[in-house]
Amino acid sequence: MNPSHLDSVVAEIAAEMAARTDRGEVASYIPELAGVDPRRFGLVVIDADGHVAAAGDADMPFSIQSISKVFTLTLALGKVGDRLWRRVGREPSGSPFNSIVQLERERGIPRNPFINAGAIAVTDLILSGHQPREALGEILRFMQFLAGDETIAIDEAVAASEQRTGFRNAALANYMKSFGVLDNPVEYTLGVYFHHCAIAMSCRQLAMAGRFLAHNGTNPATGHSVVSPTRARRINALMMTCGHYDGSGEFAFRVGLPGKSGVGGGVLAVAPGKASIAVWAPGLDASGNSHLGRIALEALTKRLGWSIFGG
Repeated sequence: MNPSHLDSVVAEIAAEMAARTDRGEVASYIPELAGVDPRRFGLVVIDADGHVAAAGDADMPFSIQSISKVFTLTLALGKVGDRLWRRVGREPSGSPFNSIVQLERERGIPRNPFINAGAIAVTDLILSGHQPREALGEILRFMQFLAGDETIAIDEAVAASEQRTGFRNAALANYMKSFGVLDNPVEYTLGVYFHHCAIAMSCRQLAMAGRFLAHNGTNPATGHSVVSPTRARRINALMMTCGHYDGSGEFAFRVGLPGKSGVGGGVLAVAPGKASIAVWAPGLDASGNSHLGRIALEALTKRLGWSIFGG
């Protein structure tokens, strides 16, 4: 990939997104996110050689929200391996990310690790044997390590905002606890969950943190193996099928890359063997995914021929 071509494609897409008026709606159910300016837009692509193409608000931190679930899944698999799948499924949900109906029908086993219930179950596994502060520190240090940036931090105002208003998540956690899916006290698990979803990162930091998923589990900058190639492939597969809740099929159809969205408006996408990509546009579509983020990624994969399903 010619770096100057990549730079110009990224700059063009950012300019096109800046001109658009259809920006979606910011997440209003988390009070701290309701005040984010919907005109913000950032895009960063880091290719296999480490070249960084950045445009727009690429260095402005935002609340990564559910994108943190990719990294907690990676950590939990490192701790317990395939035992994780006894507690969490691997199938797309087809229901809203905070649905309780499905959980009731499936006897407390969440459909996948990226819906809220699944991510709470994954968080509970990471917490086991630790104090909440230790578990949270481990998650944060892992993110800092992957991004090569120790300044990454938790936005305490967002975490507090989620804790004050997270009644649906508390219901999901208590319901799973009743089926023995959670081991730890519900308030401890939820506290860690709300805080890791409140990690703030910029597109540049997020794209750096995701590089191992684009390169067979290895960070190409350091040569350090984060996970095995098989595990990287499986995490990417889950991102492809479940990473955008009940908008995952549409994202696969239009963008054709594994990706994980968050209601802060961020998306981490992976072009295997080619690049790690992060985009941020705070306005969401009806499924809770970044509206312009998806449109920008669709333009990117089309212009670069990066869809995993072929050009």
